[in-house]
Amino acid sequence: MFVLIWANLFFSVKGSIVDTGASAWGQQHCVGRYCVTLSERELTAEAGLCVVIPCSFTTADEFTPKHTVWYKCEASQHSCSDDEIIFHSNKNTDKKVQSGFEGRVSCLEPDVSQNNCSIIINDLKESDSGSYQLRVTGELNGKEDGFTFIPRVTVSVKGLNQKPTVMSPTLTEGQQATLTCVAPGLCSGSVPEITWTWRGAGGTESYIKGNRTDFNTDNPTSFTQRHISTLTFNPSAEHHNTSVTCKINFTGRKSTEETLTVHVNHMKEITISGITTVREGDVLNLTCSLESFPPSMIVWSKLGSDTNLHSYSGSARLVIENMKPEHSGQYICAVTYMNNTLKKDVNITVIYNRAAQIIGNTTVREGDVLNLTCSVESFPPSVIMWSKLGSDTNLHNDTGSATIFIQNIYDGEALQNNQTLNSNSGTKEVEYATIDFSLLKTKPARTQESTKTEYAEIKRIIKKEQENDGGDDGKMLEGEMKHCEPEKKDEEDEAVYSTVNDIIDDN
Repeated sequence: MFVLIWANLFFSVKGSIVDTGASAWGQQHCVGRYCVTLSERELTAEAGLCVVIPCSFTTADEFTPKHTVWYKCEASQHSCSDDEIIFHSNKNTDKKVQSGFEGRVSCLEPDVSQNNCSIIINDLKESDSGSYQLRVTGELNGKEDGFTFIPRVTVSVKGLNQKPTVMSPTLTEGQQATLTCVAPGLCSGSVPEITWTWRGAGGTESYIKGNRTDFNTDNPTSFTQRHISTLTFNPSAEHHNTSVTCKINFTGRKSTEETLTVHVNHMKEITISGITTVREGDVLNLTCSLESFPPSMIVWSKLGSDTNLHSYSGSARLVIENMKPEHSGQYICAVTYMNNTLKKDVNITVIYNRAAQIIGNTTVREGDVLNLTCSVESFPPSVIMWSKLGSDTNLHNDTGSATIFIQNIYDGEALQNNQTLNSNSGTKEVEYATIDFSLLKTKPARTQESTKTEYAEIKRIIKKEQENDGGDDGKMLEGEMKHCEPEKKDEEDEAVYSTVNDIIDDN
């Protein structure tokens, strides 16, 4: 009572509280030798978290502080009443703390002699907003007494907006790593529930429990704690570009979360897609790609050439218009991934077909050798087959080129070939071509004289047949040719019947 009267007397004399200067925590306000330093700014906090009210005080030398008491009441009240106590450092007092604040308020420095009156309020609610006042109790000249400081601190509690902090090291496929989630706020109240959620491809979710670690900080005192959860796993390519969420559930159904997109350094195999066999004149369209993170640099080149055909990051297309045979060959896709170079090659084939060419002499004498070569420039090599018109026999076949080789060309074959080649020639040639020597028997070699006798016999047969049958050429040539004895003939007959053509001409 003495202190309060003295304070009132001081106010009547001075008219106001004396400001003696600022400190790190705020402005110092004094009434005589009783001073308190509080933040003049409104303290803002979020529901579910905590708020620290920084405070320090000094008293007269004859006053010995024993305990600190904090109140919450309407700002219009000059002094808060005992039923509005939210914290009392004396655990043995009969003065009760408001039920809504029990267990949520603690002093940062239990030793009152250190003149530190700071408190922390945990598990905040929106209803915690209001005006807070300090009272220091103790002994004045050996008697119990106390001093209530008029300056107050205003606290405003809003909805929870702060998010946890999720930290990730560089993730590499196959190397164990740890993700860290730090809950917002430095609070020593109820331990929040921390859960991890992994959202994979297609939106599927899986819940994972992490290892939680709570540790004290040095600012402002050891009464504050930071809540941390860690998640250790072996990253793979399947984790790349997925998302992981750390969710913090505070007391009072207050929750907050943060999502992190996971990037995993990885590299899969090089793939080359497209058709590698194309026809001449068509378009070559190949794509070389490599799924990796970070993206790889890809360069196309042709074996034996210094020219880089195409390059790109992540995937590269190789397009060549109007393909030609010289475009065939080995093409190389070179991939540079994190200072390492990998290569994959592919063989390109161009299908083409040039016009066939026949090389050789197509006109030969009886008894000579026929040697013809047919060749075609193509890929893949063409199958070439020789055949004779009117015959079912394939004379020769090969791949790419074929040679027909016939020794000792005989009369029948020569005449039949002549029939084919000269079917459009004059009447005399056609008639000659109709002669069938296949029925002639092989006869011994004759002298020139006997040959002439055979021609003479043919002439006589022709004349006789013409006289009897009116010149029927078909019957004239049928039958076996007979050998005739040599006869004496006049010079005219021998000259006239010296060749078959002359015989035909005469008729």
